[in-house]
Amino acid sequence: MRRLKLIWDFKGPDAAQTAAHHLVHLNDYAQGEQLEVIATGVEAISETHHIAFMALDESIMLPVRDALKPHRGQLWES
Repeated sequence: MRRLKLIWDFKGPDAAQTAAHHLVHLNDYAQGEQLEVIATGVEAISETHHIAFMALDESIMLPVRDALKPHRGQLWES
């Protein structure tokens, strides 16, 4: 089974804080839906570009993608 990383991009001077806040919502959603996620987190791409992400199995990706509308996705590499 492939593992995917759903990504939400945040840019600008408040990107770090916005990504961290979005992560709270991602974790709340995962807990509320009882999803078996591999990982969630925040990463700094640059000083003004941060991402929030959720990694999960491809088998549960479609309903999560449709509900949360990530900006992009990629294969999860742990």
